[in-house]
Parts: sequence; structure tokens; C-alpha cells
Amino acid sequence: MAGEIKPFTPGQEKFGGWIIGKVGRWQTTVYELTGGRLWNTFLGGPVAILTVTGRKTGRVRKIPLLYLKQGDDVVMTASKGGMSKLPVWYHNVVAADTVDIQVGADKKTYRMREATPEEEVGLWPQLEAMYPDYKDYRARTEGVRSIPILIFSPA
Repeated sequence: MAGEIKPFTPGQEKFGGWIIGKVGRWQTTVYELTGGRLWNTFLGGPVAILTVTGRKTGRVRKIPLLYLKQGDDVVMTASKGGMSKLPVWYHNVVAADTVDIQVGADKKTYRMREATPEEEVGLWPQLEAMYPDYKDYRARTEGVRSIPILIFSPA
């Protein structure tokens, strides 16, 4: 059927992962150098910089991610563009006691928890309204993996 959304092929995922990594490093650099004034969106969605320590390497990792504000909380997804595997940063965040998130020039420390199934029901429509491609990401991963919604609360 035309327009049917299918999972990415291994080749598409390899290339997509490379692109995400390159663009992500550039975006993080520009975002931090300008205090979040430049490159603070991705296809219309707001971007924040998540900083976490690698669970195996101990190295600081910085990832630009789309986010949704819910009061003092920051909501993000481990979507990886609808690829078949969770992003590596997700495992680092799960292993970390706290992470730092920079929204614009404001940087704070947060603790993460995963949204409950009940919370997901309310959050997915908001996330998809903020960034419509999440619908495609969810369709692409259906039957392959679920996309976790992460809720970060101030530490």
C-alpha cells in the first residue's frame, strides 16, 4: 500500500545513525556557544541539550533532544528517529542518578523516571502536536520496540 510506514533497513539505520551523530555534535556546539539562542529547534520542535555520563566510559555525553515542558518537568522520548534500537544515551540516563538539561541558557540537574502507560496516553498527543514526525516514528517501531517517554524532574 502506498504511504505505508515500514521499519528502516539496516543500511538506512547505519546511515541515519551517522547523520544523527554528526548533526547532533554540530547542534550541541552551536547551542552551547550561543546560550541556546541558535539551533534551538529541529523541524519546528524545541531542542534542549541533555548531558549524561557514559555508564561504561565515564565520559560526558551531550545529546540535543526534542522536549516538552510540563510545569517544572522536562519530557523527552528515546525515539532515535524511529530506528529499531534504543539510543545509547537512553541506557546511560537509566544508569545515572542525575542528568543535566540545558533549555536555552538555563541549565539544571534532573532525575529521570519513565512515564507510566497511563501518562503515555496523555503525553503522546502533546508530543505529536509539538513534533508530528513522532507519529511516523511510532509506526516504524510498532512490533519492534516501544519508544519510552522520559520525565525529568528537578533534582
